[in-house]
Amino acid sequence: MTIKVLIVDDHKLFRQGLRSLMSTRDDIVEVVGEAATAAEAIKLTGQLRPDVVLMDIYMPEVDGLEATRAIKKLYPEIAVVILTSSEKDSHLFEAVRADAAGYLLKNLDADELFNMLEGVAKGEAAMTRAMASKVLKGIARQQIGGPDEIETLTEREIMVLHLVAQGESNPQIAEKLSISTNTVKTHLSNILKKLQLDNRAQVAAYAVEHGIKSSPD
Repeated sequence: MTIKVLIVDDHKLFRQGLRSLMSTRDDIVEVVGEAATAAEAIKLTGQLRPDVVLMDIYMPEVDGLEATRAIKKLYPEIAVVILTSSEKDSHLFEAVRADAAGYLLKNLDADELFNMLEGVAKGEAAMTRAMASKVLKGIARQQIGGPDEIETLTEREIMVLHLVAQGESNPQIAEKLSISTNTVKTHLSNILKKLQLDNRAQVAAYAVEHGIKSSPD
């Protein structure tokens, strides 16, 4: 029985290349669809019911980590594996918190990718030894689920936090980040929940207290 895979990446060339690669091992995997945005990924996951969703992190509007959380909430039985170029520890830890079934870098060997996917189908985690070591060290330092709430924010949420600290309104934040005002509201809602705050004023105060006064580089 082949593993049904949904590829989620905003770069069409990468999606096509990955589909072509996977066609060489049609005894193991079957690509059932492709998505370029988080919204498409969530919709196609519901329609196609893949065994595994291969999810990029960097995507427009809503990133892959938020999409992972949404998919796992709606379809907890479906495995989501992050496939990204990001080696940031914060992204790795956020993926673990989002209940991703694995975290793989795009520079991994093709045979290793197929082996990882076979492992996911058996309920195993798709993670190299190097990534697994980071997770274990993170747990030891209490970075995952630890007391420093700001570590739970996604990269986009941190950008919004910086702009709130500058006194920017929702429309201004939306314009600067090239996203909709509704998306800004969603990010703010997530920030409030993760930082255990009640309103925008508390968000601004939190940012000032933690030295967050200007946009990150």
